[in-house]
Order: sequence, then structure tokens, then C-alpha cells
Amino acid sequence: MAEEQAQSDSLTDRKRRRAKEAIRRAALDLFSERGFDAVSVTDIAERAEVGRTTFFRYFGDKQEVLFSDPAPAAARAARGPLPAERIGSSLPAALAAVRRLVVSYVEDITADPDAYRRHQELVNSHPELYSRSLVKHRRYADGLTDHLQSWGAAPSVARQAAEIGLACFYAGQATAQDDPATLARHVDRAFDRLTG
Repeated sequence: MAEEQAQSDSLTDRKRRRAKEAIRRAALDLFSERGFDAVSVTDIAERAEVGRTTFFRYFGDKQEVLFSDPAPAAARAARGPLPAERIGSSLPAALAAVRRLVVSYVEDITADPDAYRRHQELVNSHPELYSRSLVKHRRYADGLTDHLQSWGAAPSVARQAAEIGLACFYAGQATAQDDPATLARHVDRAFDRLTG
């Protein structure tokens, strides 16, 4: 999949993606080495070997490096097959669709276990980052609702299923103790518990 994307993207798109990834990696490394509060945007830009202007082209501040839009992961999760039938007002059908989206998203964000682990350690040790993480999750719930509605779910069913999906994500994080190797499995089991 990454090869197909690389072939269809322009050179400029690939350079942008590499620059953003270099900035993310540099930030995670520096935050781990020095602590979040001791790292400046200038430090991150220097470590990533980009200018401050390039940093601000992609990120508004150093927190945003940790919380850039989850759209790429969410979009990859949503590219799978559409539900076999219109969801309508069927909560079970909506939950089946949201389960696939949430588990796929978790598999995507834990594909680099070390990066996920370092991200979560930072978030869990800084109240302002934890707060921003909750805001990000609210945006993700809104995105889930939109996806379900685009697949024919009634608005109230789409919202309820999205909120349950977010709750299963949180339950999975707790039972997996945020272990990226088992997180997707624990989130999937949280959905299993809904049905009995």
C-alpha cells in the first residue's frame, strides 16, 4: 500500500511527508531525552534538520507534533469494504462498522510500537497533553459519526455507535495497559463484550 501511494504521489508530496515524519521523530526523540517542557520548536527543527519556517508550515506548536490530525490513519481504516447493507437505524450494524474502523485505526497507530509507547508516556505524564489527547479523540468520534452517516446510518445511531466505539478504545487501552502489541486485540475484545 505504501508503494502504491509513493508511486501516485508527486515528488513534492513525498518530500512533505518525509519532512513531517522527520519532525515527528525528532520531537519524540527530544521529548524522551529531555522531557516535553525542556524542548523548544527550535530544538525540534534543528534535530530534524529543517528550518523553523518548515516546522510551522506543518505544525502550529510543539504539542501539535504529537496530535497532528489522525485523518491519514482514519482514512486508511475507512477505505475498507463498505457495510454489506445500509445501516439505517440498526445499532448492531453500526457497531459492526465502527468496530472495523476503530480496530483498523488502532492497528495503524500501533504499527510503530516504539513511537506509540513514547507518545502515550508523554501524554500520560503531562496534564496539558492528556487534555489535548481527549480533544483529539472527540474529533475522531465526530469523524466516526460522519463515516457511519455516509454509509446510511441514522444520525442518532451513528453518534451512539461512535461513542461506544470510543469507549471500547478506552477500555482496550486500560486492559492492554497501553501495550501496543496487544492494544488492537483488547479493543476488539471490548467490542465482543458488548454482545455477551
